[in-house]
Amino acid sequence: MCTSGHGSVDIANTGGVAGTSAAPGPKADPKLIDDLVTANHILFGEGVVDAFGHVSVRHDKRPDRFLLARNMAPVQVTAEDIVEFDLDGAPVDANGRAVYLERFIHGEIYRARPDVMAVVHSHSMAVLPFGLVPTFPFRAVTHMGSFIGTCAPVFEIRDVVGDDNDLLITNGKLGKALAECLGDSVVVLMRGHGSTAVGTSLKEAVFRAVYTEQNARVLSEAARLGGPITGLSEAETRTATRVIGGQATRAWDMWRMRAEGKV
Repeated sequence: MCTSGHGSVDIANTGGVAGTSAAPGPKADPKLIDDLVTANHILFGEGVVDAFGHVSVRHDKRPDRFLLARNMAPVQVTAEDIVEFDLDGAPVDANGRAVYLERFIHGEIYRARPDVMAVVHSHSMAVLPFGLVPTFPFRAVTHMGSFIGTCAPVFEIRDVVGDDNDLLITNGKLGKALAECLGDSVVVLMRGHGSTAVGTSLKEAVFRAVYTEQNARVLSEAARLGGPITGLSEAETRTATRVIGGQATRAWDMWRMRAEGKV
């Protein structure tokens, strides 16, 4: 399990209707906004999110900003629902609309990882059990899930705020602790809560979120068979990720058509 420091947390900014706003700047490319809408619909269609969970993308003209929907179910997101935020989680154009409590997941990961261009947070039921059993690491067992590596980190919120907590990442300190736990990995599990996946593009982050879910299903089924489980070696995870990672667009195009009811 990851430990990310101890101490109390400032709970003054816990989400809901945003009260402060960041200064406006150049508008994001409308195509990027459309792709973010599509990402929301894909993640719902592929069973990664339901009424909860969210996906963001880094602003294409302001690397210190990101785009995220207002507080709503992903399947309902339209272009008009996308809100711009700074890395502190302050909205630029919420205009009184409620925003996600856990926007700090996104802002702090973008701050810590300049290579990350998109973030997906979900409560995937297939993945969630692996954050509960420290002796059973979540690891890549399929070539499509190779990016997970040989042991995904697990964020333990109790190590940051003690056990009187709601397991949510509702302020910058918790977001920073989660980003530190993620480190250089691309998937971090969150005990009793869910998981977060990142990518160097929106399509890659969605690809990773979907195949994290699928890898979890395979690993669970293998565990039921009994006996030792042969996961990917460290070298296999590196090579398979390099070879397969470029196929995200192929998957995205199919998932998009399915989300649109075209297949």
